[in-house]
Amino acid sequence: MGFLSKHRGFLQALAAGLLAASFCRWLDTPLPWLIGPLFASAALRMAGADLRCPVAARAAGQWAIGTVLGLYFTPAVLAVVAARAGYIAAALAFALALGALCAWLLKRLAGVSTATAFFAMALGGASEMAVQGERHGAEAQHVAAAQGVRLMMVVSFLPFVLRYWSGHGMPPSGLSTLALPAQGPAGAAALPAFAMLAAASCAAGWLLWRCAMPNAWVLGPLFAAALLAAAKAPVGGVPEWMVRAGQLCIGLSLGTRFTPGFLHAAPRYMAAVGACTAMALGLAALFGLALATCGGLHPATAMLATSPGGIAEMALTARALHAEVPVVTAFHVCRMVVLVLAVGPVFRNLLR
Repeated sequence: MGFLSKHRGFLQALAAGLLAASFCRWLDTPLPWLIGPLFASAALRMAGADLRCPVAARAAGQWAIGTVLGLYFTPAVLAVVAARAGYIAAALAFALALGALCAWLLKRLAGVSTATAFFAMALGGASEMAVQGERHGAEAQHVAAAQGVRLMMVVSFLPFVLRYWSGHGMPPSGLSTLALPAQGPAGAAALPAFAMLAAASCAAGWLLWRCAMPNAWVLGPLFAAALLAAAKAPVGGVPEWMVRAGQLCIGLSLGTRFTPGFLHAAPRYMAAVGACTAMALGLAALFGLALATCGGLHPATAMLATSPGGIAEMALTARALHAEVPVVTAFHVCRMVVLVLAVGPVFRNLLR
């Protein structure tokens, strides 16, 4: 009874997430194990249900996703990604400019402070932007709410559009070699190989977490698995049920951020955030299509790589659509690292 009462909120969230994921699978939606739990937990939370997602569950989900993404980075794939370094740099500059433009518009529409508007619209992680924003005088709750709305809008819109487009006129990617991760040994050697992969990725995630790195449980396992894949080490793959469980935990962690009074708090501000996020989605899609035309990228790959979403969500969408997962992942990893390091100095320079 003690265990059940202590973890009742998480168990209820799991039950709701599993039912929603099964329903989304029946509907054949993209990313059912992410989108279903996200929407179900967000709706129930705003309706007053006491749902929870522990930090450990979120970290476990990020570990599974980070590890499976790292396995895509074989030597051949790394050469393809390196050849597109110039386009990654262009996307980084675009992300900074897009965040500044949306911040200017949010300040005009909602009447918030410059710091709040800037960090609310910066295309980084929700927790990292809230912490950095608070250091610079922003309202941390407003920043976190805006970042949560942005991620939810991107996840609920872009996968459906690309899924529909891919079945109605989008050219085939022809990128099957980049859509498959490194293959591990089979048979009796599979379990020891997976144990080596799990140990290395967990150690890397723990190390980055101890160093207080943002997105530690995504980036640490991703880097560790990528090093093993690049070295052609005989590592095992991540079982599909672990990938689905990871999506479930990430969806619940995003959905349970929404509080019962979320829709009633600062309605003008939240409406402005929605409008700015919609504009960001449109401009990012146009930039992605331009990048696809100039750089020879597939349109779905380019749009996912330049979208204002998060690493895990956009890479999972690329995986579901058989786009260039390593390219999308590389774009978002570089953007996240640069933004976390540069967003503070950029803000101070803009104030001057």
